[in-house]
Amino acid sequence: MTSVPAIRILLVDDHPVVRAGLLGLLSSQADFKVVGEASNGLEALRLLEQVGVDVVLMDLRMPQMDGVTAIRQIRARFAGVQVLVLTTYDTDSEIVRAVEAGATGYLLKDVPREELFRAVRLCARGEAVLSPPVAARLLGRMRGPAEEVLSVRELEVLALVAKGFSNKEIARELKISEATVKTHLLHTFDKLGVDDRTAAVTVALERGILRLEG
Repeated sequence: MTSVPAIRILLVDDHPVVRAGLLGLLSSQADFKVVGEASNGLEALRLLEQVGVDVVLMDLRMPQMDGVTAIRQIRARFAGVQVLVLTTYDTDSEIVRAVEAGATGYLLKDVPREELFRAVRLCARGEAVLSPPVAARLLGRMRGPAEEVLSVRELEVLALVAKGFSNKEIARELKISEATVKTHLLHTFDKLGVDDRTAAVTVALERGILRLEG
């Protein structure tokens, strides 16, 4: 009797504890084999050049190279590899960007383990998998345009931009890195449909998303 080859999985998440938890979960399944771990998109791409992988379990927000950028490069360079997003972020823009980049599936990190196992197996066959909340958001977006909501942190960053703060000053004020400031701004630009800081502030003021003091 010929045994079925195990599904080779690459874990990509910048939190070691999350990776360790996933490794423990996935290792409980006889048909799964975790062949590598990466803390960002760049590391993932390097590993994909060295190890055979069927499914990449991908977080979205990571340093050096985020998940969406990594997904695009994986789809361009490793056609046979499927990407299953596993993240805490369920905003419309995150979901759409990941799906448009080529993700085969999109799950939230609070997914039950059996649903995760099922999703990995379906993705390995190239079948699309979306957790119910994600599917509902995508369906709602298809039915009609919805204005994307900025997160609390994105609003904080944008408010400081409106006050004339530089990225370095914003980072110091909010006690975060400059790279994180840039990431929040890029997400804000994407949600507001703009390309620069001035336009973001202008659009946010026009829509009543942002209000200047005084």
